[in-house]
Amino acid sequence: MLEVGIVGLPNAGKSTLFNALRKAQGKLAQTGSYPFTTIEPNVGVVPVPDERLTHLANIVEQEEGIRPPIVPATVEFVDIAGLVKGAAEGEGLGNKFLSHIREVDVICHVTRYFTDPNVMHVAGEIDPQRDQSIIETELILADLQTLNKQVETRGVKDKATLRRWELIQTLKIALDSGKPARDVIPPGDVDDRMLVKDLQLLTMKPVLYVANVSEDQLASVIPAKAGIHDRHMKIHGWIPDQVGNDSLIISAKIEAELASLPESEQREYLKSLGLEASGLDRLIKKAYEMLGLISFLTMGVKEVRAWTITKGTKAPQAAAVIHTDFEKKFIKAEVISFDDLIAVGSRKKAQELGKLRLEGREYEMTDGDVVEFKIGT
Repeated sequence: MLEVGIVGLPNAGKSTLFNALRKAQGKLAQTGSYPFTTIEPNVGVVPVPDERLTHLANIVEQEEGIRPPIVPATVEFVDIAGLVKGAAEGEGLGNKFLSHIREVDVICHVTRYFTDPNVMHVAGEIDPQRDQSIIETELILADLQTLNKQVETRGVKDKATLRRWELIQTLKIALDSGKPARDVIPPGDVDDRMLVKDLQLLTMKPVLYVANVSEDQLASVIPAKAGIHDRHMKIHGWIPDQVGNDSLIISAKIEAELASLPESEQREYLKSLGLEASGLDRLIKKAYEMLGLISFLTMGVKEVRAWTITKGTKAPQAAAVIHTDFEKKFIKAEVISFDDLIAVGSRKKAQELGKLRLEGREYEMTDGDVVEFKIGT
């Protein structure tokens, strides 16, 4: 399951955002106007929005006369205690913060842009650039501590060991200059990443930057579709450093209000704001994209379900996500794209028209594949 850690300075709006995510999940995180309201991390398992599942359930109901349950893919969100300057040295709840963040796949970095006299700021004034820098610096310092503890294995001529030590030295130099590890060893460098995976470097993780704004601020950037795409757009007179695909603008307060409404009213509320999707839905989708995750779909009278895999996963390995034995016993995969299935209206019609394809072991799954695996005994 994808794990997203929500981080930021105290009172940046992390727990408000988390509570919106947990709207139907029971226990909510504590919020407050003072630092360290969140001490232990709050964890919530949230369904991944996917309207395709409803359409597939409709098809099953039309064909079989039975409405199957819908089982979406899920994301685990972790609301981590607010960090302060000096966390790498144990200040505030720094040690707890750093230990929790090591476990997540993606860091959701919430930066405060909103002003509210009733919610104190640990530094006394709103300065998003400074706040963002504080957290990034603390993560870098923590990684430097990890790297400085590594000892060279002298006399070893193994290529992997030598390469690992070379990477450690390169990372030290980069981190000392303020450069995160993910910029030194990008996601495509799979072999190098595996060599230092055991170090659990915090700055190796992908980061999704979330600008937490007020309702008025959000209204002023609606033309940008609530994403940081316009380099001329400013909030508090500051152009964010992170512009583009790794950033979102969200009003946690609005998301909390939205989450309290019935689904039909949510759509109307979004429409009134000029938004096509909630910030939370966009956040989940963006986290998936950053990790290269996709979903394939299965359908039947027992359930209609989305399954999470990595782009490039071949059919037998995708089958193993359903059951580990399926990879070994895999024979074929009967596949149709979601769009093709919706166009013809039913699996029976798709079969008559020759739209169902039989794919073998080398087939790479694509997002939205509706599949039935043929498994041997």
